[in-house]
Amino acid sequence: MIRLLVLLLLVVPVWAQVAVPPLKGRVTDLTGTLKPEQMASLEQMLQSFEARKGSQIAVLMLPTTAPETIEQYALRVAEQWKVGRKKIDDGAVLVVAKDDRAARIEVGYGLEGALNDATASRIGREVMAPRFREGDYFGGIAAAVDRMIRVIDGEPLPEPRPAPQVDGGTLQALPVLLVLAFVVGSILRRTFGRFFGSIATGGAVGALAWLLVGTLVVAALAGILAFFFTLIGGGGAGRRYYGGPPGGWGGGGWGGGGGLGGGGFRGGGGSFGGGGASVRW
Repeated sequence: MIRLLVLLLLVVPVWAQVAVPPLKGRVTDLTGTLKPEQMASLEQMLQSFEARKGSQIAVLMLPTTAPETIEQYALRVAEQWKVGRKKIDDGAVLVVAKDDRAARIEVGYGLEGALNDATASRIGREVMAPRFREGDYFGGIAAAVDRMIRVIDGEPLPEPRPAPQVDGGTLQALPVLLVLAFVVGSILRRTFGRFFGSIATGGAVGALAWLLVGTLVVAALAGILAFFFTLIGGGGAGRRYYGGPPGGWGGGGWGGGGGLGGGGFRGGGGSFGGGGASVRW
């Protein structure tokens, strides 16, 4: 009896895994999200790339990979589909788990030099994720595939956008603004009360920041910080909770989608070792 229970515990997780669909086309959508003309457009893009370059890229969109992670499932897909030429291993698979809000670019051994982990990560973060957040799945997939093709062709990604720098004028103004918020805030709070005094302090600090720095964003931020600094400063302010916007994600379901035929497309025997990158949005 105990042996039977142990066997069941080992077998049930395997049964629970999402099955890898058979490879019938370069684009497989099991969610019904992509329109037929969108799938045909992606198929044509990938087919032309393969005819010109020899490398193979396949796309799979499904609701969820649970109980597996996107990384575990994408590697199973790549190993079963075997896209890319045998012994050249120049294949890549893009897996999008819509309800999980996760995607992964799985890269064959032969492409890990060009489409390395860092590059795949940037494509996910900078190209796919922003469009997926807006619900534009076709746009995100098409843009990611186009960028993957360009990278494989030898075209480097654009340089990352530099992070905004705080200039010297802003840094020099910070001590003045802090002192003003402390001194003026205490006076206005006693004069007008905690709440209205805090509003007045925020307005004064924001106006001064605008004069000193000349940047509206910095002025608004300084005013907001001065308001809260005055509101909670002294006299034992009550506890507050500043929560972010509510999350949530619309449910999915399988949607009755299917794969695009693509004229009997098959993988070429390529091998994968877990290279690539994932993104969540």
